[in-house]
Amino acid sequence: MQALHLLALLPVAETQADLNSYGFRPRRSTADALGQCYCALAKEDSPQWILEGDIESCFDRISHRWLLGNVQMDRDILRKWLKAGYMEGPVLYSTEEGTPQGGIISPVLANLALDGLETVALQADSRRQGNLRPKINVVRYADDFVITGRSREQLEEKVLPAVAAFLAERGLNLSQEKTKITQIEAGFDFLGANVRKYGRKLLIRPSKDNVLGLLRNVREVIRTQKAATALDLIRRLNSKLRGWANSQRHLVSSRAFRYVDKRVFEALWRWAKRRHPTKGKGWVRQKYFRIEPSGRWTFTAPLRNRDGTWGSLDLFRVSSMPIRRHVKIRAEAREYDPAYDEYFYQRWLRKRQGRLGLRARRKPLTAMERVNPDNPTAGSSNRPSERLEPYAGKLARTVLRGAGGP
Repeated sequence: MQALHLLALLPVAETQADLNSYGFRPRRSTADALGQCYCALAKEDSPQWILEGDIESCFDRISHRWLLGNVQMDRDILRKWLKAGYMEGPVLYSTEEGTPQGGIISPVLANLALDGLETVALQADSRRQGNLRPKINVVRYADDFVITGRSREQLEEKVLPAVAAFLAERGLNLSQEKTKITQIEAGFDFLGANVRKYGRKLLIRPSKDNVLGLLRNVREVIRTQKAATALDLIRRLNSKLRGWANSQRHLVSSRAFRYVDKRVFEALWRWAKRRHPTKGKGWVRQKYFRIEPSGRWTFTAPLRNRDGTWGSLDLFRVSSMPIRRHVKIRAEAREYDPAYDEYFYQRWLRKRQGRLGLRARRKPLTAMERVNPDNPTAGSSNRPSERLEPYAGKLARTVLRGAGGP
């Protein structure tokens, strides 16, 4: 039921969304939010002060009265979801505030409640002072946001009270511990990245907590796999390391990647020596590691191929992930606006061709090539009894042969 209402509510939420809101919105990601941070802070005359905002227990404390009075959907259905409560063991707890626990519609409801925050911040100090611009920029991802400003006084005396009043109307308040004002030279952490200016150069790197969190996860996997084979251990680690590297490759990550490789090697070396306490280091190295021509040691394990021959599976080296800068989405581009269908298609096409290592094709694509960007291989060759209409923005509609159409 929530999924059906979400299909109708999501286009409404997109039309009302703040320009620089990036959380839980189609075709937007943390990379876009960090890209907007770069656009706002990278220039020489960019704002120097940042308000780091964190809403305390956002999803659990949104006012039901505000949601029922402002969300454009069936109020009886929404009231039942909000008041349904939740089970913990055999006990049913009532919910007097907050969005549905674990509901797929909860992120959209939270976005609807927070949309308008950017406008409030911009209007808090919209006048120039001589040649000085307000330099207010807002970047929000779900309930985490940053607001830039010209000075500490501007953020403390004008922007922060306006934001607090906006949130109070919705039953929310800022976390006193996590909300603070920082200068860009000191840097701040946002969405797992550290944003800091070194002289005139802005660098966005994986944050310390982000890197250490990955290493704790990796060490926990290694610690719990004392009796596993090297092949099983590599398979478990590769998915974690490759996934993390993919999420960080748009940042200034080379140093962090090398550091992760070093720490993972040290943990695997201890694991290998612990498995064979009576063997020497040379024997352990020969069994579990392969020395590359460059002199690097690669953790490896024998693997039988499908054709019966023997090969090897190597541990994924995080530093082998190429750094690729992310092209930020246009702030005004919205998923359900037909004016941006071609824009989104071109973004998808560049991303696909980048994965395939192909140069952008300039000739127009055929109807079958423009089918469903989420499944570019779908077509009549896979389903001979059907044909697919040309891609028209969001979905490709299946049409049975003989049911009409040319």
